[in-house]
Amino acid sequence: MGHHRAQIESVLKRSVQDVFARGLSDPRISGVITVTRVEISPDGRQGTVWCSVMPASKSGLVEKGLKHAAGRIHRELKEKLEMRRVPRLRYKIDESLKREAEVLAAINEAKRREESLKNNKQPDEADQTPTEDETT
Repeated sequence: MGHHRAQIESVLKRSVQDVFARGLSDPRISGVITVTRVEISPDGRQGTVWCSVMPASKSGLVEKGLKHAAGRIHRELKEKLEMRRVPRLRYKIDESLKREAEVLAAINEAKRREESLKNNKQPDEADQTPTEDETT
């Protein structure tokens, strides 16, 4: 079922993203919402849709709105997909992108500081003038 499950997850990911692109009437569901991954249970009855939200400050509201709209989204998926059984989906905010951005920012800050320290420790060659001993 591994390959089959991966195919179903891929189809669900695209289909849920299509539903988001068409828009949902709940005002809590706003901003840019991207489906980052879908995981379904081994029996195919349940699944989790992981989403990223921009701006991140709307994540909590969007998650509540998606939970409220889950039934409607499920009905739309049942109408659109030719599947015997469309899994019941829950919606969660994917915090991994936020953590990844924080790690990258920390790495960039460390590199910037390292470069700053290197530049401050190395004397500027243009300011050095040869001493009398070096010219003779």
